[in-house]
Amino acid sequence: MIAGLQTLVFLLAAVAFVAFIASRSGAAAPILLVAAGVLIAVAPGVPALVLEPQFVLLLVLPPVIYISAVNMSWREFKFNLRPILLLAVGCVVFTTISVSLATKWLLGWPLAVGFVLGAIVSPPDAVAPLAIARRMQLPRRISVILEGEGLANDATALVLYRFAVAAVSVGSFSLAQGGETFTAIIAGEIVWGIGVGWTMLRLRRFMRDPRIEITLSLITPFLAYWPPEHLGGSGVIATVATGLYISWNGPRLISAATRLQGVFFWDFFLFLIEGLVFLFTGLQAQALFARIQDHSLNELAVSAAIVSLVVIAARFVWTFPITYLPRWLIPPLARRDPPPPWQWPFIISFTGVRGIVSLAAALAIPLATADGAPFPYRDSIFFLTFCVVMVTLVFQGSVLPWTIRKLGLVKTGMRERVLDRAEELRARHAAIEASSAKLARFGA
Repeated sequence: MIAGLQTLVFLLAAVAFVAFIASRSGAAAPILLVAAGVLIAVAPGVPALVLEPQFVLLLVLPPVIYISAVNMSWREFKFNLRPILLLAVGCVVFTTISVSLATKWLLGWPLAVGFVLGAIVSPPDAVAPLAIARRMQLPRRISVILEGEGLANDATALVLYRFAVAAVSVGSFSLAQGGETFTAIIAGEIVWGIGVGWTMLRLRRFMRDPRIEITLSLITPFLAYWPPEHLGGSGVIATVATGLYISWNGPRLISAATRLQGVFFWDFFLFLIEGLVFLFTGLQAQALFARIQDHSLNELAVSAAIVSLVVIAARFVWTFPITYLPRWLIPPLARRDPPPPWQWPFIISFTGVRGIVSLAAALAIPLATADGAPFPYRDSIFFLTFCVVMVTLVFQGSVLPWTIRKLGLVKTGMRERVLDRAEELRARHAAIEASSAKLARFGA
């Protein structure tokens, strides 16, 4: 117990130190934290710190998804629902299938095992790209689409992952039954999530104490996530539904003072969570080296290069057609929502950074199948997942700010913010004039 607390304090100190270095140097904190984790993992005498999958899936993921949904504008989410779903569902499925076919044709893996790997590496991380891109002032709509995708893609991937693991373990899978189950999971989780949001808002309105309300807000994502997850769902959709419901209805039922205190609390809480997540990503290097000692390094390196290339390319291959083809085929859609410049789908494709959820899913693969045989390619799946995370996070993450600047998106984002600020000032000026006129009438 004491040793665990000492380790936690050490890791928090490392997060604070690396974040300080990042703020002074202008470097991306997620990349520095991952690098620090790798250095700590390979340092002599450091005990292995193996990531517990349930720690990520049950303790880290719910609050991260919840607060992202709360901060999301329901109006903007609804307006961008089509591209969000095409990425969060369509792109995840497409990437999963692409990786599965690539591992079968190029590496000789069974199709079902490749599907497991594809489901693991298909969802982009909800934290890493936005943590990097947030500083770059991306155009608002790109940020909304990326945030919205990050809310839902884990649900798609985790459900696919469970179907794939079951297919490998049992040896069979029904696509029709899987589709029905997936639809039932989504519908049930939406209903549960809205119910949790409605209940917690009424409780918070009744309490009328900021400290109690913020405590209830901390409980909310776990209440939304855990029951569906325990019943065989993912819990992600329920948490998203809860967050969006509170985002839409919260301002009417939660006082401004409580919301302000909640902003500071959640900002600090997410700083710690995200810092530990990136640090733990790097710390898995030690477990990785232990697992690949009996494997051919050349074969693993080739496999890692193939899978990483397929994962990156699949997102580009999917994003560009779904951006322009529907508008070419459906003229009313093009009139209502004109095609964006090519820089927009390019940067959306380029932000497909993988992260901690993929690692947790790889670690959660069972040791044996239903008949007692070792789960095929289990260590290789973990190695390839770690490589995909590192390649996308370090390579794509490190050049993402430069890419955003070169594409001219920083200027577009800054112009949007200037116009938004001017609109806000005009609205405030109009409100002040209206109030002054009303006061003048009362005075008269």
